[in-house]
Amino acid sequence: MVRPFWSGQIRISLVSFRVKLFPATDAKSEIHFHQLSRKTGERIHHQKVAGDDQEVSMEDIVKGYEYKKGEYVSIEPGEIAHLRIPSRSTIDVTQFAGMTEISPSFFEKPYFVVPEDDQQAEAFAVVRKALQSMEKVALGKIAFGGREHLVAIASPSDDKLAGMMAYTMRYDEELRDPAEFFQDIKKVEIDSDQLSLAKELIKRQASRFKPEQFKDEYEAALRQMVEAKLENKPIPKDEPAQKPGNVISLMDALRRSVKGEVGASGSPARSTSPRPSRPAKKHGMTLVKNKKAARSRKTA
Repeated sequence: MVRPFWSGQIRISLVSFRVKLFPATDAKSEIHFHQLSRKTGERIHHQKVAGDDQEVSMEDIVKGYEYKKGEYVSIEPGEIAHLRIPSRSTIDVTQFAGMTEISPSFFEKPYFVVPEDDQQAEAFAVVRKALQSMEKVALGKIAFGGREHLVAIASPSDDKLAGMMAYTMRYDEELRDPAEFFQDIKKVEIDSDQLSLAKELIKRQASRFKPEQFKDEYEAALRQMVEAKLENKPIPKDEPAQKPGNVISLMDALRRSVKGEVGASGSPARSTSPRPSRPAKKHGMTLVKNKKAARSRKTA
């Protein structure tokens, strides 16, 4: 099992129990790129240099806060490590709220929460069941990664999942005021027939959320491109966007969408799944070779 990201206790008034947090997301499937020299194919390395262009080793680097232009106060790693922050080791629950009362824009990253050992299981299970039955989340703060986060502790609705979930959250001052962006939207009078058709369209396409049905097509396309380059094959390219058909009224578009027979352009309704890529004209693709490595192989 992976190592816990955070260990500590959850405290609710006089009730406390120790837990471990594990990241609920996994980025290992993401494709990553390095920077290469276009001329030689060699990897680009970045050096840390001071004002005299002299390279600085990692042990000689400290954090610095610019308190005025060009003037800094240096901060040693040990000084930060010994800051007095209770939430480094304890999540003090200060409030309970309904999950639906919190705007999704506040939530950042999910974590799995498990009891630290069997001795913590009883208090953990009782709090978990109470949160689940009352449909509430526990709010507190947790410190890691160089900052203190607002955190929500929730219980999954599925009884088969015996753990809890933690969600780091944004602070209110981090969110921009939506009114600044929404205030210029033109106000229109809603036609009741159009609204009814829109509701019917949503109703017909509504279903239980199945996350496994959604895949990262951009990631897949990147891998397909890399594989094509490795095999010296044509690179698949996307088809140009289709031109819109004749403009029709919103009411007609809604009616046709509800029928599910034809799209707004009058052509058969298109699937919402991504279009298959059309292969480009056949031509060889040459990889950028690492000339230094090639020279080494020749002399070997």
